[in-house]
Amino acid sequence: MAYIKYKELSKFFNFSKYIKTENLPYYIYDYIYDDEKVLVSYKTFRDHGIFTTEKIVLFDNRLSFNPFKEIYTIPYHKVSALYIRFRSNTVDLHFDLESGHQLQLKFVNMTRYDKVRLRLLYSYICRYMNKQKIPADLVNNLVEDKIEVRSEK
Repeated sequence: MAYIKYKELSKFFNFSKYIKTENLPYYIYDYIYDDEKVLVSYKTFRDHGIFTTEKIVLFDNRLSFNPFKEIYTIPYHKVSALYIRFRSNTVDLHFDLESGHQLQLKFVNMTRYDKVRLRLLYSYICRYMNKQKIPADLVNNLVEDKIEVRSEK
């Protein structure tokens, strides 16, 4: 589930699938600026979550008698705290925003590769928040989906 403050964004923001950038629907690019790169993208059955070099864009598609789409943009510079929680096959990202609002995103059915991808994304966002230098290879690995899973010793 995804929430901002006490307002529910969506009942089912359980991202379950990584999407390659070239497979994103065309309309998503209307919300991505020319100077941004798409780092990673995820989807649910009907919704999308796009993480760029500058922000998160959430597409909440409501399918009902009167269908509609809500689009949320959360710039990384408005994030004041972030934490990640790993479980057996799920990962949760929790954001505290400068406004006092909170955002929670859940990723389900995650493989080892998916978890590494989310760890790299977390590292990117933390570096951005703290105005640290972001290594070019971190960006390239996310953009090009070069995920290396190391065996545990």
